[in-house]
Amino acid sequence: MTTTFTGRNKMIFKYSAVGIAAMVVGSLTVILAQNSANTVASGHREILLQTTQSWNGQPYTHYPTGQPQLTTIKLTVAPHTALPWHTHPFPNVVYVLSGTLTLHDKASGKTLAVHQGQAVGESVDDIHRGESGDEPTVLLITYAGTPGVPTSVPAKGEKAEY
Repeated sequence: MTTTFTGRNKMIFKYSAVGIAAMVVGSLTVILAQNSANTVASGHREILLQTTQSWNGQPYTHYPTGQPQLTTIKLTVAPHTALPWHTHPFPNVVYVLSGTLTLHDKASGKTLAVHQGQAVGESVDDIHRGESGDEPTVLLITYAGTPGVPTSVPAKGEKAEY
């Protein structure tokens, strides 16, 4: 059904039941979309690591002084590869995105296998290295350091870790 209205300026307005229904549905869609975008809710938290010591049992005793600098790197280690021996001057956490990382502590001989989806606190000032397994190992490593201080320091006579 179409109805015609003639106003003072002789303008003709036509509308139909279908046209009005389309406008109402369109308006409701916009309103609902705006309401869902404004939803406020808490996220789901899963603590992957919370520790006061490194994987080899050494307690974290201090953070470096000065301006904080967080550094996150993604490190890929080829299959059957041992990284060079090295140390870290400040705390950091390693999350294994894929593969397996076996950590080796040079002084104590301790080892720890860390698998996909696991996190571990790395040692500070202890010479260690990581070794991959049968497939590439992809790591996400976050360091809590300071500007100008390297995140990894090669042991004497060793290449850089990365």
